[in-house]
Amino acid sequence: MLDVNLIRKEPETVKKGIAAKGADPKLVDRFLKLDEEWRALTTEIDGLRNEQKKLGAEKKVKEASKIKEKIKAKESRLAEAEKEREAVLLQIPNVPLPSVPVGKSEADNKMLREIGNKPKFSFPAKDYLTLAHNLDLIDTERAAKVSGSRFGYLKNEAVLLEFALVDLAIKTLVKEKFIPIVPPVLVRPEVMHGMGKVKFVEDKDAFHIPEDNLYLVGSSEHSVGPYHMDEVLDQGELPKRYAAFSTCFRREAGSYGKDTKGIIRVHQFDKVEMMAFVRPEESEKEHKFLLSLQEKMMQELELPYRVVEVASGEMGFADARQYDIETWLPGEGKYRETHSASNTTDFQARGINVKYRRRDGLPAGQAGKTEFLHMLNATAFAIGRTLIAIFENYQTLDGKIKIPKVLQKYVGQESIS
Repeated sequence: MLDVNLIRKEPETVKKGIAAKGADPKLVDRFLKLDEEWRALTTEIDGLRNEQKKLGAEKKVKEASKIKEKIKAKESRLAEAEKEREAVLLQIPNVPLPSVPVGKSEADNKMLREIGNKPKFSFPAKDYLTLAHNLDLIDTERAAKVSGSRFGYLKNEAVLLEFALVDLAIKTLVKEKFIPIVPPVLVRPEVMHGMGKVKFVEDKDAFHIPEDNLYLVGSSEHSVGPYHMDEVLDQGELPKRYAAFSTCFRREAGSYGKDTKGIIRVHQFDKVEMMAFVRPEESEKEHKFLLSLQEKMMQELELPYRVVEVASGEMGFADARQYDIETWLPGEGKYRETHSASNTTDFQARGINVKYRRRDGLPAGQAGKTEFLHMLNATAFAIGRTLIAIFENYQTLDGKIKIPKVLQKYVGQESIS
């Protein structure tokens, strides 16, 4: 959630920032009105308690009893005001950093660089579904019978490639001192809200299990981010980085009619995700570091891609800055988003209450002040979309799919035929 003091001190800055993300600036006014009432009630109740304590000390029982009734009534309204205030605060997204490009759609994204050579085929490029069907790599028809639409079975070499990608990502990140972790895929509602996923829940993009009141994660960010919830980390522990593998679940709400076939937009997919906890002054540097690791792994796969800085209106609810990697798909003749990297600054850290203890310039053993750290997340590999990119970019005239050199030792062969 956003810093309450920022909203109080710089309401116009917040209004401008959230408007750039497509949120209603009137949310700020609504919050400030409730916040003012909440603060006034808090002050009034504190005063009444002091008065009650004084009357009690003077043995004025009757007068103290009347004050107690007043406090009870005020506390009832305070609880309501606090609940309303919190509900509005959860609707306010993170404010974009000043240099983020302003825009409403992906057309406003800023292209930063284009890396790699697009393959030049002497034949019409096939799309990944045609290739996968011919080589028995993906079965969506049987998945539809078993599970419904937007599901698929991976088969044969596609399975070997999935685990090869996971192995490549985890080993690459462990060398960079990331802690490998396999997180739960079910989280409590308050955790989802604390992570700034209110829109994900309210848009019904999240799968909910009513009997247990739990949500299936849409990314391992949703369960690895809260790993340090309600904790205070020591400055010496930072940066703390995790490499997470998990299955992810999304309804794909709002994507009606888009990518209804295949495995681009599915309800269930696997992903390796990077998560970082850093000091505030290090978060922009860390963001570029995570992006560099994404590019390193893409370059090892020798896939052509471009990096874009995402426009304000296209960014995630909790993001202050977001980069995307879009990979070239010859079968479609266009780039498709395969990776994202987000700096949520202290927005998620406030929501789940994770801080660090600053020790700059302090003698050994002396406790420093605590403050909220910054949290970042970035895709290592979204498996399905990476497989699609491999299939289409590595296809051959005779209908085979060459396996990227870096993965051949994992798969045990040079091509799929």
